[in-house]
Amino acid sequence: MHHPTHFTVPAIADIGDAALTARLQHVLDHKTKPLGSLGRLERLALRIGQVLGSEAPQLVQPQMVVFAGDHGLVARGVSAYPSDVTWQMVENFLAGGAAVSVLARQHGLALNVVDCGVARDIAPREAAPGQPRLWLRKVAPGTQDASIGPAMSAAHCAQALANGMEVVRGLPGNALLLGEMGIGNTSVASLLLARLCGVSLQDCTGAGTGLDAAGIARKRAVLEQALAANAHATAPLDALAALGGFEVATMTGAVLQAAAERRVIVVDGFITTAAVLVAARLQPAVLQRCVFAHSSGEPGHALMLTQLQAEPLLDMGLRLGEGSGAALAWPLLQSACAMLREMASFEAAGVSERGAA
Repeated sequence: MHHPTHFTVPAIADIGDAALTARLQHVLDHKTKPLGSLGRLERLALRIGQVLGSEAPQLVQPQMVVFAGDHGLVARGVSAYPSDVTWQMVENFLAGGAAVSVLARQHGLALNVVDCGVARDIAPREAAPGQPRLWLRKVAPGTQDASIGPAMSAAHCAQALANGMEVVRGLPGNALLLGEMGIGNTSVASLLLARLCGVSLQDCTGAGTGLDAAGIARKRAVLEQALAANAHATAPLDALAALGGFEVATMTGAVLQAAAERRVIVVDGFITTAAVLVAARLQPAVLQRCVFAHSSGEPGHALMLTQLQAEPLLDMGLRLGEGSGAALAWPLLQSACAMLREMASFEAAGVSERGAA
């Protein structure tokens, strides 16, 4: 397999189309309802129509992709759980027992699990129709400890980014739902938020999987060390390599590829939003393709969403990851499309419009 040492960021076109937007708005405004009365569902319908370039958009073969990787930083005690939980949860995804497994089944989402850099070898397996698919794209068995130097080399980061693009190229459909698994990865998201947006670690470091106050203070101290140890890594890809995880880098590549292909990208929580943040710093038009599923219970997530001027659909205090929030929001996207396609206009239904004499 070809291993790139340098990553070339793909071109992501601006898909702003004033004429299409005006047509979509006209369709929405003439449905049998008071103007704007479906609120944010109308804005969601407009967004999906813009991404798919259609006044009657249809979401087909949605793909949930859970990116998994381990983190050297976990040796410093930044998580309430041991690294072994990463590979154990990958097995749980594949066996169908995790939250995201249940929600993907419920909503008809194809489940894909990518080993981006899990610290243990995961056995390849044949995917049967309707069963989760495993993609073995391991760059290395976990990153290095970012508190003493770069988490990954530029070459390893480039490989992860290329892997993410390649996985998306191999997927059918026009919608990508982002999920992740990696003990320690809220630390990565906090570090990327601090470095790329200048937000203080005090404000963006939370409990993750369940640290107490002393644990959060210890985590924050380790993250301060990581920022100091990688002080020169300020450009987006440099910061990603120095501070990131293999799953975040692979997901960033996936986001860039999905955006280039004009797939609807459904963003989950704090960690998946961090990958979108990096992608958007490389190519701002990525954000035109994104639907943000929810605002999580992790304190840094709301700050990150604000930085991206994102409008999350749900606020349910979720802090599980895996893609669980993206899966929960999925029916809202389906409803938005159904409304555009199936709801009658005043004219077609013979219903009088407001102010009609």
